Amino acid sequence: MINKMRLLTVVGARPQFIKAAAISRCLKHNQYSEVEEKIVHTGQHYDSQMSDTFFSELGVPEPSWNLHAGQIKDTDHQLGAMISGIKKIIADWLPNCVLVYGDTNSTLAGALAAASFGVPLAHVEAGLRSYRSTMPEEINRVICDRLSNILFCPTNQAVENLNSEGRYDHVHLVGDVMYDVFKREMNLIRSENLENVDFFSEKFVLSTIHRAENTNDPIRLQCLADALSLTAESIGVVLPLHPRTRRDIERFNIIFSDRVRIIEPLSYKELLSVLARSSVVATDSGGLQKEAYFAAVPCVTLREETEWVETVESGWNILLPPTGGTDAARDISSGIMMALEKRNKTAPPEIYGDGNAAGKILQVVLNL
Repeated sequence: MINKMRLLTVVGARPQFIKAAAISRCLKHNQYSEVEEKIVHTGQHYDSQMSDTFFSELGVPEPSWNLHAGQIKDTDHQLGAMISGIKKIIADWLPNCVLVYGDTNSTLAGALAAASFGVPLAHVEAGLRSYRSTMPEEINRVICDRLSNILFCPTNQAVENLNSEGRYDHVHLVGDVMYDVFKREMNLIRSENLENVDFFSEKFVLSTIHRAENTNDPIRLQCLADALSLTAESIGVVLPLHPRTRRDIERFNIIFSDRVRIIEPLSYKELLSVLARSSVVATDSGGLQKEAYFAAVPCVTLREETEWVETVESGWNILLPPTGGTDAARDISSGIMMALEKRNKTAPPEIYGDGNAAGKILQVVLNL
């Protein structure tokens, strides 16, 4: 009997479910029959609309373990529970490799757990840097890259970032796994009629807000509400609301104009369909910035920096942070309206690979 290579995939948040889908689908091919993948879901996103629907829509195998860590409100305790849970799984299942994605606390937990056992660690989306040392995601990225045995980079810039930090060995430029999934799903969506998005017909802005730096600060959060409200005077604004953001809006009594259309979170397919019909994206999400770029929709990023610097350099993304006050709100609204002019005029350069990042990743993992 042939012993299969055991691959433990750690996920916990929406973008990671999407990235994991690319790898899991690729593993269904016969050439990877010697690999056995099991998924641990940390439960960092535990709302069914932010978690369960993504697994079912994208065809990701049901997680073998769910740590339900999202029910723990304290961030430090939540991280500790994730690390403890993943360490127990590693001790019981004895994987040959732990695969982590992105820059969330689930990523960090998987990296620390693997390192404590000396299990080879592979990081997908390695080398991204915002160079903002106080940003939780930046801390997670740097620590994970330092601990990783294999570094899978989505862009040339990510490779250069690692090289500048002295990392040259086991650094692989593979492209972006999110682009793999985007290409496949967008082709399917164009032939489908999704009932929840049929009402989007005219020009509109698609906005999402969920970063702690924006939602935990009532001044920044109200600035975003004011900016979107100003924009809604000229063009439609659709805001699918993250559960945590909804709670913070209620907690801080943040006021939006009635013209801003606040809706429940969208499934991945629904989000892509709405994105394809949108005129501009205004977001603080790293994932949606890229998806906007893939869809050739101009983006306004509601942060001081972005890890996806190529989107800014190409002119398809601008940074407008909600620093607070009337001027900042007006600047964001003006930036959104200026971005409208770019829609449908040109196509962005291809900088995220050829749509086969998952296959390239698995070829490296198989050679461990």
